Amino acid sequence: MLRKTGEAVARVARKVNKTVASGSDTLDLAECKLVSFPIGIYKVLRNVIDQSHRIMLANNELKSLTSKFMTTFCQLRERRLEGNFLHRFPNEVSTLQQLKDFPEQLTTLPALETISLEENEIMDVPVEKLAAVSALRLGNLHFNPLNAEVRVIARHSSCLMSPEGAWAPAR
Repeated sequence: MLRKTGEAVARVARKVNKTVASGSDTLDLAECKLVSFPIGIYKVLRNVIDQSHRIMLANNELKSLTSKFMTTFCQLRERRLEGNFLHRFPNEVSTLQQLKDFPEQLTTLPALETISLEENEIMDVPVEKLAAVSALRLGNLHFNPLNAEVRVIARHSSCLMSPEGAWAPAR
């Protein structure tokens, strides 16, 4: 067990060091067997965090993301979270002000009840995939420049309609 943990830590450290050294805008921690987001990464990344636009956390064993993760990486435009065991997101998910694409991996969370992504730059939403999330009760996309097709569907969907019923015009 301790050996596996050590190997996982070493794998994460190598990937983080590679990101810092290259100045890449992507932190790729996919398939690292993470059960939580390592707290030490925040300190290591503090010099490049403003340039980070993508984080790849796919195919780990994450069950949740912390408030610190959401507020630290609020400038992210893409998060790859598929292949995890996520069952909740902190309220700070609403601080993600730079999203341009709907995080489609949310549609793979069968127990997800609420999606709140208001005030972003999201134009398109995978409506059919969202409809398949049986537990979803509210999808708040208030003040996003949704394309015309999604706006029409959202107005007639109790699941996608924002509580206030207002949408940002498409740009």
